[in-house]
Amino acid sequence: MGRTAETELMIEAEIRQNLDVVRGRLRDAATRADRSPANITLVAISKSQPDERITAAFAAGQRVFGESRVQEAQTHWQARRDEAGDLELHLVGPLQTNKVKDAVGLFDVIQTLDRPKLAEHLAREFDRTGLIRRCFVQINTGEEPQKAGVTPDAADGFVEMCRGLELPVEGLMCIPPADQPAPPHFALLGAIAARNGLSRLSMGMSADYEAAAELGATHVRVGTGVFGARAARH
Repeated sequence: MGRTAETELMIEAEIRQNLDVVRGRLRDAATRADRSPANITLVAISKSQPDERITAAFAAGQRVFGESRVQEAQTHWQARRDEAGDLELHLVGPLQTNKVKDAVGLFDVIQTLDRPKLAEHLAREFDRTGLIRRCFVQINTGEEPQKAGVTPDAADGFVEMCRGLELPVEGLMCIPPADQPAPPHFALLGAIAARNGLSRLSMGMSADYEAAAELGATHVRVGTGVFGARAARH
């Protein structure tokens, strides 16, 4: 066996084991909360990962992935998009309006709907192309000025506006402040979703996905827990 093939097998074994660990912990969290594990989707965050690690996760059976940047996602997924009919891609990073066309062409789910101008651009692109992408509204639960997202007190009005544009808003997403316990933010997101009749919650990352699962997450976004540390950007 050549060194390249041997390395590929080692990477695949590592990531398969990581996936088994994450899925097992999600099952345990769901059991503690009297939930079905089938109602929690693992979104493997593949941003900044080398191609061979993404290939390994795909070979290990993972089919739902998240990316933060449209251009990077195109290099990772454009070819795979044509090869795998069961692939599901989520945009989990900020979306600029000048990237809406590309994002709608590539992603199945936009998790970062966060402002009226973006909502209007998405609605126009959905109407123009007939490609209707599921949407999550990003809520800035910590009201951090450096972060994107609708503030909690503006969430109800924003969801109503999106519905007026006939956007398929199916849930909410949040990224809690790094210096605060995550569970209160997960609970807040759940309360906002409940009063707006939204059934899906994208919350929880590598450090706190178990708590998120116990508090009602339907989607958890796990990067390093699946792939290991991200490659450094230059």
